[in-house]
Amino acid sequence: MATPTVALLPVWGAGHLMSMLEAGKRLLARGGRALSLTVLVMRPPTEHEARDVDGHIRREEAADGVRFVRLPAVEPPRDAVGIEEFVSRFVQLHAPHVRAAVSALQASPAPAAALVIDFFCTTLLDVARDLAVPAYVYFTSNASMLALFLRLPSLHEEVTVEFEEMDGAAVHVPGLPPLPPTCLPNPVMDKKNPNYTWFVYHGRRFAETDGVIVNTAAELERSVLAAIADGRCTRGLRAPAVYPIGPVISFDPPRPDEQPPHECARWLDAQPPASVVLLCFGSVGFFDAPRGHEVARGLERSGHRFLWVLRGPPSPGSRYPSDANLAELLPDGFLERTKGRGLVWPTKAPQKEILAHAAVGGFVTHAGWNSILESLWSGVPMAPWPLYAEQHLNAFTLVAYMGVAVAMKVDRKRNNFVEAAELERAVKELMGGGEEGTKAREKATEMKAACRNAVEEGGSSYAALQRLAEELCTKK
Repeated sequence: MATPTVALLPVWGAGHLMSMLEAGKRLLARGGRALSLTVLVMRPPTEHEARDVDGHIRREEAADGVRFVRLPAVEPPRDAVGIEEFVSRFVQLHAPHVRAAVSALQASPAPAAALVIDFFCTTLLDVARDLAVPAYVYFTSNASMLALFLRLPSLHEEVTVEFEEMDGAAVHVPGLPPLPPTCLPNPVMDKKNPNYTWFVYHGRRFAETDGVIVNTAAELERSVLAAIADGRCTRGLRAPAVYPIGPVISFDPPRPDEQPPHECARWLDAQPPASVVLLCFGSVGFFDAPRGHEVARGLERSGHRFLWVLRGPPSPGSRYPSDANLAELLPDGFLERTKGRGLVWPTKAPQKEILAHAAVGGFVTHAGWNSILESLWSGVPMAPWPLYAEQHLNAFTLVAYMGVAVAMKVDRKRNNFVEAAELERAVKELMGGGEEGTKAREKATEMKAACRNAVEEGGSSYAALQRLAEELCTKK
């Protein structure tokens, strides 16, 4: 008899797709020969994204027990006002194709033991329910963000004004310190915006699932996970079962012996241990000239060694950064004045490899959750510079909840601008001997051990993944 399969439905962004694929492969390993994986692939809305997804799939297709099923393309919505509404509606248009694909699995010798969907895909819970297939959400962000999602339907009723109009009152999310409204995710800051409506919708529907799989470890967010389990985030609704299985990090295969190390790694080899601050801002983070000049001034005045992955504004029609034109984005003479203690890298860089290098002692990050996990995995303290999505909440939790970061003043009203003097101060604190930086380094070292222990046999995430695999095996 064929092995029952777990159907995965990721969205196409690299931070979502690769995380879910890696989680699926770990689940496959825990389930042994009792499970297989079927990945349902939505064709992304742009050719650039489609090429990226095709490249990821080509690298993964050889994995044992993993099969990819490409869904028919759909026409993207043209009137969406933001990325959250766009993705949610685009996914919703795939419902007939997902239904057909899962129905085909159910009629095959290898029926679906479960459908695991990205957290933007909760409209498709109706498909799973109609076909009597257990449904789980894979949550690529942290438990703190999950708690906010679950709390949001109640907050929507309790807070009748915009959150930023709460007259200094804090937003209360069980398990977290009182949350300043200015730290809420971008889509939550305007209740009249459809993006907010979709966040409330997804948060309500999480309670209908058979469980939520979260890319975190119990040791990182223990009080938040306890609050979710106790039902304090879902007042009046059933609390979903939560499986914290992280950190889920997909590591690139080792370079062949004959292949030289990346140029950034070779530059780091010549630097003293823990002496370099890395600045890197995710797959869609970029700087224009005014912001680039401001950062350069702050770095130069800090006196510290740095590796700055600098990307330029997207080309017309694209949302992805271009390779940086250093002559436009940097002040005159900056590269000459910082030669020897700084490297500006104008294109993509191997962030995980860089963070793991002994020369890196701090990380100025956009506070995307995948980047945070990579930093914690290597025990590198951070200075968060949030840019979009849930990153303002992540920045708050890094400083006020986890204690692994140095706070940095980010002017949200000026499109998340950071003054040169503030960057200089944060880098000096992060890399120097100040109390805040010292505590962040000590806590990051603790978190490094906690992350690695969690995924080892006998660790908390290992056990959560084992429980999930056993549960799915009983549903076949």
